[in-house]
Amino acid sequence: MAELVAGHLRRQIVRGELTEGEALPSEAALMEQFQVSRPTLREAFRVLESESLISVRRGAHGGARVQLPDADVAARYAGLVLEHRGTTLEDVYEARIVIEPPSVALLAGRRSAADLDRLRAALAEHEAVIEDSARSVRAHTTFHHLLTELTGNQTLTVLVGMLEHLIDLATLSHVESDRAAPAFDRASRKGLAAHRRVVDLIEAKDAAGAEQLWRKHLTEARDYLLRADVKTVLDLLG
Repeated sequence: MAELVAGHLRRQIVRGELTEGEALPSEAALMEQFQVSRPTLREAFRVLESESLISVRRGAHGGARVQLPDADVAARYAGLVLEHRGTTLEDVYEARIVIEPPSVALLAGRRSAADLDRLRAALAEHEAVIEDSARSVRAHTTFHHLLTELTGNQTLTVLVGMLEHLIDLATLSHVESDRAAPAFDRASRKGLAAHRRVVDLIEAKDAAGAEQLWRKHLTEARDYLLRADVKTVLDLLG
């Protein structure tokens, strides 16, 4: 019964019948609606809370509020699966190199003037913080997310987002250990140059050129970021 109640509420959230931040009806009202006991209802809440679809506040003034499905939730679950399988970071990077360049080609073929404005703005933000290693790497990863988001393909956005979540962790970990080294500054500036070039190719609607450049950029990033002390997703997530 708890699964049935959770399923009904899950469908309402996914369909937008319950909006983000909206409070669910009281426990008494839901118990009456579904004809279930309080323990059954609370078990349904635990299921939805574990899926990050609701947040439950305990106490006299508590209750359950709706949270929208988030790609970060999928990324965390994917991370647990990969961790359990002993997946290497090299494996994750390989998947990224297979998936992400064609998505850049897709963007080059359908980009709009507004897309180019957002890409140029992201480049300007990165250039403004290039001397700050921590902020620079965040701007770098944000640009990667933006490229996939602008394709408008939701499936690609979620799939790439799951990989990028893990790679962002690896990148930030690497920065912490390497940001004082000259190699980091060279890699950071080289990465920004690749970002500028790919935007030029996207603007020119050169899908093949954009895909080729992005594959080269990701391969070089993999070779730089792979570390001897962090070989698997388990090493990364600890």
